[in-house]
Amino acid sequence: MELTVRVLCRPATAPGFELAGIVVEQADEITAGDTMRRLAGAPATGIVLVEDCLRRSIPEELMQRLDRRAIPIVVPFPSPSWEGPGVQEEYVLEILRQAVGYRVRPR
Repeated sequence: MELTVRVLCRPATAPGFELAGIVVEQADEITAGDTMRRLAGAPATGIVLVEDCLRRSIPEELMQRLDRRAIPIVVPFPSPSWEGPGVQEEYVLEILRQAVGYRVRPR
């Protein structure tokens, strides 16, 4: 059986993973527990990457049960953070500079 990698994250984080071709399940702090139960119950799920802010909202008893199982492996990842104004724009401009080969100036 071939196992898959799934991502459990907030809608704001989902596009980056989708661009990488990974199947994403979007949730918020209220629905994260139910979504994790569904993902963990799917026989083809091998790894679940879960955004840390959602991981904290999943009931601890569920996480303890998943920790005792070999599959799926649950791996938290940090939520993106932007320090101060303009950081987002600089980040995107740097990606464009690397892709295009020269610095794009903001308006």
